[in-house]
Amino acid sequence: MEKAVIRLKIMQGGNVKSFYNAERVSENVWWVGAVDWHVRNFHGYLTERGTTYNAFLIIDEKVTLIDTVKEGFFDEMMERISTVIDPEKIDYIVSNHAEPDHSGALASTIEAVKPEKVFSSVMGAKTLKAYYGIDTQVVPQSISLGQGSLSFVETRMLHWPDSMISFYDRDGVLFSQDAFGQHLAGSKLWADDYDQGIIEHEMSKYYANIINAQSTKVLAVLDSLPALNLPLQVIAPDHGPLFRKDFDKVFSAYRRYAEQKPQAKAVVVYCTMWHATEALARAFADGVRHAGIEVELIDLAVSERSAVMTAVANSGLAAFGAPTMNNQVFPAMADVLTYIKGLKPLNKIGFAFGSCGWSGEGAKQITAELEAMKFDLPIPFVQSKYKPTQEELMKVFEAGETLAEKLKQSL
Repeated sequence: MEKAVIRLKIMQGGNVKSFYNAERVSENVWWVGAVDWHVRNFHGYLTERGTTYNAFLIIDEKVTLIDTVKEGFFDEMMERISTVIDPEKIDYIVSNHAEPDHSGALASTIEAVKPEKVFSSVMGAKTLKAYYGIDTQVVPQSISLGQGSLSFVETRMLHWPDSMISFYDRDGVLFSQDAFGQHLAGSKLWADDYDQGIIEHEMSKYYANIINAQSTKVLAVLDSLPALNLPLQVIAPDHGPLFRKDFDKVFSAYRRYAEQKPQAKAVVVYCTMWHATEALARAFADGVRHAGIEVELIDLAVSERSAVMTAVANSGLAAFGAPTMNNQVFPAMADVLTYIKGLKPLNKIGFAFGSCGWSGEGAKQITAELEAMKFDLPIPFVQSKYKPTQEELMKVFEAGETLAEKLKQSL
């Protein structure tokens, strides 16, 4: 309501035709999505820079909307569309991805514009029916929009069963849904208008926390792209800025993420109650540093799981340490390990450590989790009682040094 009132006041001023404007992507394609400046939790993923829900309008003989936006942003999307065309002139809607951040406004959009057809993948039809009771037509290999055609490639489990990508040949625009996305809210449409360090970080973080578990499928899709011989001009993901150049760099980054080859970095993730585990963490990190490998120390008291997963994905060596509490590993570590396990990191050297007072399950349980994830664990865990001795601190220092040397040999 507050947003509507603010918009009304601006409209009454007579100087602005619309509060929300579409942005041109290409000659016949417009961005008509929404910017979510304030979202900070995206199903457990910290989005400190917010995000966008990208939707795209194709102006052809058959006017087509690619995806919609999250529920609550319907008015913003419709107002952007209205700056280009009467929304009721939309003929087709294509759902590349049925997750609610892209389909939450779909039912409202269908009701408002009454399109001739709504298209989705085979699994998309099932998902949209289950979510909203919406009936869709399964996409053929391609559909003619008049002057141009829209072709489709199903990318199941990249990252949902319904996922697919679309390509508009008239303007060379690849609508890649969640692939190549970044959670990054901003006033700029193009990735090359941002600091490239931010783009690389956000794309890497997005991949690590959303796509990583499907890395085998990512490689298959990347391998299939050259055969499609797409006259590519724009990569338009469903989140974050769009790409209009350096496509090989974008594809190479995704291939690097998906291959998960060991990187010359280490991360030490720990939680602590009375600083005993912290002392061990610092000793291990010092050993890694002494061997000449870059290392990052992450305290779970001041960090969260998506930052940890990003660091683990970008490291060849990952150590985890926690105290024992109530005969279990400390809850913050249990949370992080469960989260990481689901994302299936590969090719990691690991190490477990911790502290306890009497029962000592913490480091044992960390070891079991790392073994389940197929981390290489050449050195047994180290666990101190109450306060680590100098001998124990030296032991973890040497473990860090030894494992860093092992990492260097694997690069």
